[in-house]
Amino acid sequence: MIRVNEVKLSLEEDISVLPNKIAKKLKLNPTEIQDYIIYRESVDARKNEINFVYTVDVKVQDEAKVLNKNKSLQKSHNARYQEVIEGDACLFHRPVVIGTGPAGLFAGLVLAQRGYCPVLLERGQDVDTRTIDVNRFWESGKLDPESNVQFGEGGAGTFSDGKLTARTKDIRSRKVLEELAAAGAPKEILYSYKPHVGTDILKEVVKNIRQSITELGGEVRFGSKVTDIFIENGIITGVEINNSETLEVQAAVLAVGHSARDTYEMLYKKGVQIKQKPFAIGVRIEHPQRLINKAQYNQQHPRLGAADYRLTCQSQNGRGVYTFCMCPGGTVVAAASEHNTVVTNGMSEYARDKDNANSALLVQIHPEDFGSDHSLAGVEFQRKWEKAAFELGGGDYSAPVQLVEDFLLDRPSEKIGNVNPSYLPGIRLAELKKCLPDYVIESMREAIPEMDKKLQGFALPHAVMTGVETRSSAPIRMERDSEAMESVNTAGLYPIGEGAGYAGGIVSSAIDGIKAAEKIISKYKSLT
Repeated sequence: MIRVNEVKLSLEEDISVLPNKIAKKLKLNPTEIQDYIIYRESVDARKNEINFVYTVDVKVQDEAKVLNKNKSLQKSHNARYQEVIEGDACLFHRPVVIGTGPAGLFAGLVLAQRGYCPVLLERGQDVDTRTIDVNRFWESGKLDPESNVQFGEGGAGTFSDGKLTARTKDIRSRKVLEELAAAGAPKEILYSYKPHVGTDILKEVVKNIRQSITELGGEVRFGSKVTDIFIENGIITGVEINNSETLEVQAAVLAVGHSARDTYEMLYKKGVQIKQKPFAIGVRIEHPQRLINKAQYNQQHPRLGAADYRLTCQSQNGRGVYTFCMCPGGTVVAAASEHNTVVTNGMSEYARDKDNANSALLVQIHPEDFGSDHSLAGVEFQRKWEKAAFELGGGDYSAPVQLVEDFLLDRPSEKIGNVNPSYLPGIRLAELKKCLPDYVIESMREAIPEMDKKLQGFALPHAVMTGVETRSSAPIRMERDSEAMESVNTAGLYPIGEGAGYAGGIVSSAIDGIKAAEKIISKYKSLT
């Protein structure tokens, strides 16, 4: 096929006219276009006129003639995911994957596809049961510490916007998108410049991936928390489930997510090498979605959908401040996984049609802020501010909120304005300086007016700030060999994904899972 760039459609032109546009660009009759595939779609909003811009791969009747006629054109050479060669070591026990977030699911899927019959252990529940538990928490404040926004099938990403962006050219990212599309995600994720799934569709996708794993000989077990691991001579030999059952293992993929604090503690006590890592904390900030649409596009059009943004700023104290996990047309959600803590996150459904836009507004935190050189000091740092937010919110999982204008003027908010907070089970007006470090407050106060210069309306007086966001990434890194991907002091243990400190989103976590599966495949013979 021939790669054709810069094929433009106006907002009023339906995508069905794309073949005619391609033909015109190639100076061909439309009948000479035999087939085409959209490689990438983007939006050009730099000028007053907004266009969709496409890169397409085109099949024509006389390829040589077209290439001769248009010297700037080239044949497309799309790289394809290449399976690794199977190893020859004997595998006496089925590989175990601990956790079913994106990293664990994709490690399990690739192992199953190659005949390794993995066992996936998930401490939380299947996505349907988990959804019931999460909704109960949001409605009544009754938290299940083993089935919540953090724990359960699909991991924390299941209750998110389902963003599929990744700043990598790793060809495995294409495999991730193709597998997600095959499992029911919208086909446009294969070419959209900002692909997303939405929590409503993602729930069905993860169920379909689970079904694929089991149909290929794998096993997925819910309510199966790994409570211990067994190590002999620096090699993992087994895992304990729910303090009772033991599985012998040679290869264990550790994909526990960034909130598995009890698992961190268990691994630390067993001597698995863990070190501190920087992360970020802050709040969720909510604006009317129509304000964001106007700021980004200066208009509202159904084809444009809900606009997003990404903002950064450097505060005078040297800390970076940035927006993260922006959820257009979404809601702020309660994401606690421990009793007596308040944790926020953002979530959107595929339609992104709710009234508010929300994003994390985060400030960099460094290990020297933790106040201790203990490997898990970052966990205690997070917990301290989550507990403070719980108390400030009234002790019933309501979240403390403050309006932007009041926050900037350092005064209490007396009432909600024209932006209705979306957080459930409830909110309480408070001063956020009582549940975040002084330097975080100082940095956000500097950043908001600066960000308003880049996105008009960001400092909207009635915009709502909801505390606290502490789980943007793991506060630890489980050290692993860069080549083998095994723990540096525990052979056979493969720490991966966000929880191990090596990824930051659905796609990058899934890629890490695929890489770990490849290492096991390249070492061992399959079981089938």
